[in-house]
Amino acid sequence: MTDSPTTVSAVSKHVPWNKGKIVGAKPPLRPKHVWSIRSKLQVEGRMRDLVLFNVAIDSRLRGCDVVALRVDDLAPGGYSADRATVRQKKTGRPVKFELTETTRQAIDDYLRVTGKKSGEYLFTGRRLIGHMTTRQYARLLSRWLTNIGLDPHLLGRIPSPHQGYLDLSPNWQPASRTARSGAHQNREHRSISRHRGRRRPRDSRTS
Repeated sequence: MTDSPTTVSAVSKHVPWNKGKIVGAKPPLRPKHVWSIRSKLQVEGRMRDLVLFNVAIDSRLRGCDVVALRVDDLAPGGYSADRATVRQKKTGRPVKFELTETTRQAIDDYLRVTGKKSGEYLFTGRRLIGHMTTRQYARLLSRWLTNIGLDPHLLGRIPSPHQGYLDLSPNWQPASRTARSGAHQNREHRSISRHRGRRRPRDSRTS
């Protein structure tokens, strides 16, 4: 039985949805990218975006959890707290995180200018009804990356807690190749030293 010409032509014209697109998880932002975006937002005076970006970096929460934050979550007494606990929407588990001094100062300035009260959403949408949507958050992230010369299609994921601590100290500098190779050699040395001094088991075939 042979396929009809109509069926063959329909299959040949089908174009995969991911043709020419980069799929999979995007690489996370690096500390130098974080500082560039933060400085850009400060210079431009984008107070809300600065708070949104700083909170996303400190908390490592998903976008749906960041946009749904309320004033009480980060500033229960009208002023930003040192630590906060937010229950994730996807898993239902609470996440504890610390807010840096830079983030706390940005939150206090933002609350003072906007006059947001307890119970209100920290990041409202365009219509000022409800919180910001995740699509608006994604557009802002793409804009931040574009402003510092990065391609949002290749980079742009906020580092998650499973990727380790992201060093954002003012004195941070990229590690040199010599330092990275030295650290790699130290790890190899430690893995070898664990087995040093142990007696090698005898082969039963030689006894």
